[in-house]
Amino acid sequence: MSTLKSSSILIVGAGTWGCSTALHLMRRGYSDVTLVDPYPVPSPISAGNDVNKIVEQGIFAEGDDEAWISHHLLSAANKGWTSDPVFKPYYHDTGYIVAASSKEGLQQLQDRERPDLNKEFVWLEDAESFKKTMPSGVLTGDFPGWKGVYKTSGAGWVHARKALVSCFEEAQRLGAKLITADVTGLIFEGGDVRGASTSDGQRILAQTTILCAGANSVHLLDFKDQLRPTAWTLAHIQMTPEETKLFKDLPVLFHIEKGFFMEPDEDKHQLKMCDEHPGYCNWIEEQNGKRSSIPLAKEQIPVEAAERCREFLRETMPQLAERPFVFARMCWCADTPNRSFLIDRHPEHPSLVLGVGASGHGFMHIPSIGGFIVDSLEGSLESKLKQSFRWRPETAINRNWGDTLARFGGPNTIMDLQDIKGWTDITPQDGQSPPVARL
Repeated sequence: MSTLKSSSILIVGAGTWGCSTALHLMRRGYSDVTLVDPYPVPSPISAGNDVNKIVEQGIFAEGDDEAWISHHLLSAANKGWTSDPVFKPYYHDTGYIVAASSKEGLQQLQDRERPDLNKEFVWLEDAESFKKTMPSGVLTGDFPGWKGVYKTSGAGWVHARKALVSCFEEAQRLGAKLITADVTGLIFEGGDVRGASTSDGQRILAQTTILCAGANSVHLLDFKDQLRPTAWTLAHIQMTPEETKLFKDLPVLFHIEKGFFMEPDEDKHQLKMCDEHPGYCNWIEEQNGKRSSIPLAKEQIPVEAAERCREFLRETMPQLAERPFVFARMCWCADTPNRSFLIDRHPEHPSLVLGVGASGHGFMHIPSIGGFIVDSLEGSLESKLKQSFRWRPETAINRNWGDTLARFGGPNTIMDLQDIKGWTDITPQDGQSPPVARL
């Protein structure tokens, strides 16, 4: 066994990327791998603790490095979803519909899906063409101004929570350990990182520390403005068992300006939907005069987001539009300036490896993202990926913190939780109180 593989590895964060990293480390023969997280898996504040996530498959032009990277990442993820026994049971190849209404939105749809290159796409021109993609009685709305494309296979959705738990349990079976504790800081000694300290007084030491704490990573390290914690909103509607059967195996319906939904959760018969928008930040003025977005864990959503959810339903499934929400939450991620991941050894702390910056599209890579993080640890990351994923504070100089990063929806701008007029008042599931964020 190599010296590296027998060395101690501490992964800070047992969410999507942390669990994936632990799995790939164990599969490569590492023998001393520990995760630390405030909660057991699945954490109630992990973005991956969700009933479903979209898995897409794109067509990309030749000759462009970023297009090659996108294709490479999606190919690796899809290989995991379709062939890895840890993840395959949770992938549903239902196909998907991507739509838009405005001129700008339709152009974005063309740019990202390239229906001109993908002959499997069917163009949807009107309400009737959208309705024909699903059984009678599902889509009953007027679809005002909607146009889109329909791909019947090669994409779909995954049961996120079950996939996350499966990933962790396999890593644990192979020997990875979990410490349940709230990390309050990294241990900086001698110009390097030696591990992490926790709120209960532990000093967890390791020869290599891998930071995979998602949006909360900004509490632990100065990222030189490379990360912007940003949140999206989701809500659940209770369905009947009969409705769940009707909605089973439906394609994902995603309007890039209004929202999306997938089939109801098979366990609780709840339909999850999201309103689409560039995201919410929680801007806080710090003592040094700097403004930062601080994650706020909350099992409620702004009333304006709830109304956008209902407007999406009125246009697609008005029979559900006024049904009460039974669950809602803020779902936090961390945006880099260009939405490329940040996976690299820290230039000033050689024992610190970063696995952050999921930028709103990180979960679908859970089968493979840990492999790229381990490649970075081992110094074997492919050159194009290494260049794209590098520590790059120069890209954040004079960063436009309100940049929507080509996202649409709502007011078409980043919103501030400090400005909202009110929150929903949905009773938490099972009578439990939502987790309190550590700010």
